[in-house]
Amino acid sequence: MTVSSDTVPASHGRGYQMKAGQVAVITNLYGNQVVDTWALGVADAGEFTSMDHTRSVNSSIYFEKGMAVVSNRRRPMMTLIDDSASLRHDTLLCPCNAELYQQLGCDGYHRSCSDNFHEALSEKAEDLPFTPASLNLFMNVPVHADGSLERHAPASKAGDFVALRAEMDLVLVLSACPQDITVINGDDRTPQDVTIRFVTDYPEVSA
Repeated sequence: MTVSSDTVPASHGRGYQMKAGQVAVITNLYGNQVVDTWALGVADAGEFTSMDHTRSVNSSIYFEKGMAVVSNRRRPMMTLIDDSASLRHDTLLCPCNAELYQQLGCDGYHRSCSDNFHEALSEKAEDLPFTPASLNLFMNVPVHADGSLERHAPASKAGDFVALRAEMDLVLVLSACPQDITVINGDDRTPQDVTIRFVTDYPEVSA
């Protein structure tokens, strides 16, 4: 059953506590929204999702159904147990930050996934002195044999979802990426809301 639900507003971030075994269903309402994703251990915030160790453990640069996100201590933190669109989610690109938007020509302040990460943690009375690499759900980044990569609009459609099962007690942090200059969030370059539901008995619950 659904324990709780929430909306992550476009260009903003949210943090949520999860118990081991609980499932987070993240729905891409409009189909075009990338969701930068992190987790930190409740027992020790110094344990957090690590993309380099995740790639090593899964022997893949992509994140797909059945794979686990592991921590900097190489312990499973979350497993992707369902994916309505069967996507290859990105583990390579960095979470956007202020300097990235300055280089893209923005004047003044522009929201970023890095800021969203720290804002969400501060609301939980936690923080890290740096921004870890993010798991980029729904981000479409093809990689070619020569090592080059491209940035495409998400391949997901409105209503597509992923389901992440917590493998330990953790704080889940999501950022509805504020990118509105490149096509990362779709050809119309417009960030959108996403929803999240926390459920038990996941296979018996319609997503």
